[in-house]
Order: sequence, then C-alpha cells, then structure tokens
Amino acid sequence: MTDERSMRERMLAGELYLADDPEIRELSLRAMDLMEAYNATPARDTVGRRKVLEELLGAVGEGTEIRPPLRVDYGSRITMGSGCFANFGLVALDVAAITIGDDVQIGPNVQLLTPTHPLDPGPRRAKWEAAEPITIGDNVWLGGGAIVLGGVSIGDNTVVGAGAVVTRDLPANVVAVGNPARVIRTLDPAPE
Repeated sequence: MTDERSMRERMLAGELYLADDPEIRELSLRAMDLMEAYNATPARDTVGRRKVLEELLGAVGEGTEIRPPLRVDYGSRITMGSGCFANFGLVALDVAAITIGDDVQIGPNVQLLTPTHPLDPGPRRAKWEAAEPITIGDNVWLGGGAIVLGGVSIGDNTVVGAGAVVTRDLPANVVAVGNPARVIRTLDPAPE
C-alpha cells in the first residue's frame, strides 16, 4: 500500500517529507517574497510593515513588533501573541508550528529551529527531513543569540540567557543558561 498523501500533508503531520517538492517549494517562495517586502519596508511605514507581517505570519497579536531582518521558512506556521518584541535578526524556521505567547521578549539573532533531519546517512543524503514544534509561554525572555530547538516548550516567565542552546523543555519561572541550557535559578511567579 502506498502513501497517497502529498509531501505538504506529510510535512504538516510532522512526518518525513522532501522539501524540494513543488508545492512546498511554492510555499517557501511565497514566504521569501513576503520576507523581502517586510525587510525592505521603511521603518517609519509602521502600517505597511504590519500589513506584510500579518500576511506572512499565521497570527500576530496587537502591539507585537519584529525588527527586520526576519527570516522564516513559511511564516504561516508562526503565531505570536500580543505585546511581543523581537529584536534584529530573528530566524524562525517554521516547518512545524512555532507558538509564542503574549509579552515575549526576543533578543537579537535568536534562532527558533523546528527542522530535524534523519541520523542515518541514506535518508539524509536523499534529502528527507521532518520537524518538531516549539512552544514559548507568556512573558518569556530569550536573550540575544539564544537557540531553541524543535520539540521544546518553554514555560511562562522563564528567562533564557544570551547564547543558550535550549535542547529540552524548560519549566515556568526559571532562569536557564548554557549549552545545553540548564536551570540555574528559580524565579518568583509573576503577580496576577
């Protein structure tokens, strides 16, 4: 029995797929065109920049700002809550969903990387890949240069230090640093 699903359906299901599939390639080209428009929009044209961002991303909350340049795979699999701020150079590779809560602060050159690749050399050479989602809770701060890998959830109010590499889930209300990121401190929960 053969699998009749398209590569796009396989990608959306988090299964192995080929990224050079024509339908997936078209989605990527759409995102590249929108990224180019977003990154080239004059800083003072906040209305125009917001319009392009809303077309590029799956959802973007009120008062959220992303400073260009912004780089994504597809954009449509990224949702950002209200009151978020991402500094220059955000890379959000959204083969799988990237869900960002409200009031999240993202430092410069942060990378959110959902793609994964087979460890076995044969399928990797054949260009098969997959992805795992990333979930970032409310009021999280990702320090400059932090990297968050696919399959990771970060709890509310957590701080990830500059340059940290987050390879596994982090609970709410902690500070995590290093490579791989490890919890070094517990924070008092935010007052309601």
